Amino acid sequence: MRNHNANLREDAGMRKGLVFGLAVVSVWLLGGLLVSAQETHDKAQAELAKALPSAKVSLAKGLTASARKGTPISGKFELEKGKLQLSVYTMQGDTFSEVVVNHNTGKVAKAEPITSGEDYTAATAQRAAMTKAKKSLQTVVDAAVKAHAGTRAVSVFPTIKGEHAVAEITLAKGGAFTTVSESLE
Repeated sequence: MRNHNANLREDAGMRKGLVFGLAVVSVWLLGGLLVSAQETHDKAQAELAKALPSAKVSLAKGLTASARKGTPISGKFELEKGKLQLSVYTMQGDTFSEVVVNHNTGKVAKAEPITSGEDYTAATAQRAAMTKAKKSLQTVVDAAVKAHAGTRAVSVFPTIKGEHAVAEITLAKGGAFTTVSESLE
């Protein structure tokens, strides 16, 4: 009986050691993935910051230009295949579009329907926030830039916080990015 109890204690100890070892390895691997993801994000932001000064059109003007294709529900400057692009999601009734605005001329370059996938899911959530909005995205972007002198708006995404619609606006200044919230109500 003594040997059996000793074996059980030894097995339990080995299991605890194994679980602890697996936990340590998991945390180490996850930490490495998070660091890698952060480095990738930082590199992308640095490349975007470098490209932004070439844009002659502001985010607010891009939102205004895209309104011919529907109500703007989000917008952002992004790098698409290494090139700067101003992309605006719009809604018209129950349909969504991604409108690309030429960042030099302010004219709509193309508009494509959004019908499925992550873009559709994002557009649906943005529509939900914009149905509560009393202010346009252009208005809140202009207000954020005015309140933070010397910045340039990089993106605007509406969201619901609690019961209220707010816009999360990313601003850039000298290569640094910051995000501010503006009420849409």
